[in-house]
Amino acid sequence: MSFFSSILNLLRFNNRNWKAVLLCVFAAAVFWLFNALNKNYSANISFPLSFDYHEELYIPVKRPPENIKLNVSGLGWDLLRKSSGLKVTPLHIPLENPADVKKIVGASLPPLLSAQLEGIQINFVLTDTIHLSIDPLVKRRVLLAVERIDENLKKDFGLASAIQIEPDSIWLEGPLSLLNSLQDRLFISLPQNIDKSFSDRIEVELPHESLTANPPLVSVSFGVDRFVQLTDTARLQVINIPKELKTAIEVTGIPYTYRIPSGLEKAEGQNQVTAIIDLADLGKGHHKLIPRLEGLNEFAILLSIDTLHVSF
Repeated sequence: MSFFSSILNLLRFNNRNWKAVLLCVFAAAVFWLFNALNKNYSANISFPLSFDYHEELYIPVKRPPENIKLNVSGLGWDLLRKSSGLKVTPLHIPLENPADVKKIVGASLPPLLSAQLEGIQINFVLTDTIHLSIDPLVKRRVLLAVERIDENLKKDFGLASAIQIEPDSIWLEGPLSLLNSLQDRLFISLPQNIDKSFSDRIEVELPHESLTANPPLVSVSFGVDRFVQLTDTARLQVINIPKELKTAIEVTGIPYTYRIPSGLEKAEGQNQVTAIIDLADLGKGHHKLIPRLEGLNEFAILLSIDTLHVSF
């Protein structure tokens, strides 16, 4: 019993004793830490990476690697500071002709990077290869257009006027290879389910993050109206009639059905629509022909048209 009492007496501290014990533990820990960090160690550390080139003349097609992983040796203090990432100066790799450099082998970098790591020795480079894609920075002018406007309109609505884009072209700036791969037209994205005349400023969506547009916004406007469905008869015109035609074509008109924005219904009635049948280059026999309409309003949508049968 006296043995356990002795143990309890040793553990029975007053406030002043506890403070002294904590100070001793803290001092011991600090002493151990300073002693440990003053020794040499090896470690795998990721260092920030920077590529030096003329940024007014060149631009990355793909973002270059931001870090490189090295196996290094040095004092614990230096390794701790580098591995923490606090105020670590990026390692610089100069590129005299960046468009010509597609990859850098990691094993070739220690002579270049060693001079930038004061107090640290590079044992070897863990990053095997650095891949780069940097192009000359160029400009190109492209036209703007709206593709398949019917997909942006609400059901049973149609285009009632020409689409106005102001300006109708923009300057694109970016990597040479990207600009060369673009088509002559850049298509603008519009909202969905449009059911009334539209006028707004639209941001030009670019196909790649490396590209910039000037101007970045363009004005787009056009008329929209509800469709009406109509049926009419077009005057038939037959051209290139061959001598072998057995009977004369007695049909004078071809019925057709179409849709048109309601605001253009009266104007469409004033147009002279003609159904053209071209008999050129047809061989002997019976032919079922679909007429070609001319004079139909540009905003009308043809739904159906009667066919014509001829025999040679």
